Amino acid sequence: MLRRLIAFLCLAWLAAVPALAADRPVTVFAAASLKNALDEVGVAYAAKTSGAARFSYAGSSAIARQIEQGAPADVYISADSDWMDYLAGKKLIVPGSRRDLLTNHLALIAPADAKVSLKIGKGMRLALALGAGRLAVAGPDVPAGRYAKASLIKLGAWNSVSGKLVQAENVRAALQFVARGEAPLGIVYDTDAKVEPRVRIVGLFPDASHPPIVYPAALVAGGRNPRAQAFLAFLRGPEARAVFRKYGFVVLPRR
Repeated sequence: MLRRLIAFLCLAWLAAVPALAADRPVTVFAAASLKNALDEVGVAYAAKTSGAARFSYAGSSAIARQIEQGAPADVYISADSDWMDYLAGKKLIVPGSRRDLLTNHLALIAPADAKVSLKIGKGMRLALALGAGRLAVAGPDVPAGRYAKASLIKLGAWNSVSGKLVQAENVRAALQFVARGEAPLGIVYDTDAKVEPRVRIVGLFPDASHPPIVYPAALVAGGRNPRAQAFLAFLRGPEARAVFRKYGFVVLPRR
């Protein structure tokens, strides 16, 4: 009798494991610039399905390294292709699951009450506009930081400002340097500036001045949540696409 009871309990437990896994929220590691939009996407996902998603935001480089070190994630969304390539090269992304979701624009920002005016282009006098202040940018490993450097080099402004940078751990941290008045100017995505009332956009950098800004998403090879594939599909559906557009992202065509 005891053996039968133990066997029954074991079978019941094994039968419950898939259900328990399905009940867990999908864990999404995502680029910091996506926070406001993805938080709302998560609400829409929960409203339409019986599932839920929880998000961990940081620079694309930081969360890629966390995944490499074994952090439990089901979906990874980067702000560039390089860090997705990095994880794919280590076989940490499910083959065939990768999709390019969005693109964005790079913006020069200033505190909302600042009077600075600067035309962005070749010969721009960025160092003069900074004065004794520093330019807030994301760090060199972060996509926004790399896009910013590439654009400044292309426009001939890098040498004059490279010694006047304050580098943040991610693009949202760079945004806060300017929002708090700790830096007179910063370079972030325009979608970041649009959700922070304490800053204003001085101008946009030409798209041709830096590599294309792309947000790819993929399933993490170590993920165990059976709902992850459905969440990834939801990101490409009409509800999520409407939210991304609301926050100023450019939604890429489905392929």
